[in-house]
Amino acid sequence: MTSAINSAPNDAPLAGVRVIEFGQYIAVPAAAQSLADLGAEVIKIEPSAGDAARQLGWTDDDCGPMFTAYNRGKRSVVLDLRSDAGRAAALKLVASADIVLQNMRPGAMHKLGLSAEELMSQFPRLIYGQVSGFGQRGPASLRAGLDIAAQAESGMMSLNGEAGRDPVRVGFTAVDILTAQSLTSGVLAALFRRSVNGRGALINLSLIDIAVASLANAWAEYRMFNKVPLRRGNGQPTVAPAAEVVATSDGMVVVSAYTEEHFPRLCNAIGSPELAQDARFATNRARVENRAALLAALNAAFNHHSTHAVCELLSNAGVVVGAIRTMDQIRAGQEGVSKDLFVGTQAGERAPADIPGVVLIDDYKHRPSRVPSLGEHTRQVLSELNQAN
Repeated sequence: MTSAINSAPNDAPLAGVRVIEFGQYIAVPAAAQSLADLGAEVIKIEPSAGDAARQLGWTDDDCGPMFTAYNRGKRSVVLDLRSDAGRAAALKLVASADIVLQNMRPGAMHKLGLSAEELMSQFPRLIYGQVSGFGQRGPASLRAGLDIAAQAESGMMSLNGEAGRDPVRVGFTAVDILTAQSLTSGVLAALFRRSVNGRGALINLSLIDIAVASLANAWAEYRMFNKVPLRRGNGQPTVAPAAEVVATSDGMVVVSAYTEEHFPRLCNAIGSPELAQDARFATNRARVENRAALLAALNAAFNHHSTHAVCELLSNAGVVVGAIRTMDQIRAGQEGVSKDLFVGTQAGERAPADIPGVVLIDDYKHRPSRVPSLGEHTRQVLSELNQAN
């Protein structure tokens, strides 16, 4: 029987919705987990070796960090989809489901008889979400598609890093996470539309499209200035100070005060009103042209204050500021982080760990949850399936 720790309450937003996930790594598993957090029942179909994320960089058990992060609240079913029995079981599960999510290589689901075209023709109310690296058709679709390749080929890495140095990847799997969020949004919109007209939907996403679309602001600058944006480290090319890192007496902060109203506020708050009157900094254009001198002046002024004091002074003045923290300095319920953001997540025999979850609605709170062991629910789910038929 499914552990009560993974059971969704009847008032969960997606209670009664069943999701079948054929997911690996992050994009699809993360989207399915968001649906599970919202109360959907998620059945994760895995091969005998399991989702590759289970032991990526981890050997203690079959629930490594990446798998633990994106698979709580699911049931794991092992099926050999290359066998007739495995495909038949998968098809029965799909017949009982509202949503199918998959990020297998383009063409793989078609070979198994589980493609969007085949399943949606049999089940017109089905919502089918699929994620690829470089699209479902054409020569590029045959390439292995992971987050880092999309970061590189979308232009994202060309914008990230210091000027004159090598491009740098974003420090987390940004494209995977953005894709997961887009997939979740598409599924929820499709569920709403189905409640109106009874029709299912195909949500077809690729990592490269999501990565390119995430750079909309850079694209607007490129089109309007007719100049390719390049990496420059911190700061923004057309405004200053904007996203600038400034040292304090005991750490660092990031500051943005580029409007004509906010820059004098910053100067007054740190006890250096004369900076706002300096001809080099009197306008945004002047500050951009004299950015190096501006940062030197801000560093000299901020060095007289602690990080906490700078954040307090500038926040009280209505200026955007943020202390640059490491993860061990972040606490639920402090500095604006929601006290309900973290979910107690148990994996294997390890003690539960607090992992951030999605933001939920009304008073529906996160419940403690488990990450399934490989194939933990195979017998249970297939037994339920046989009883239903």
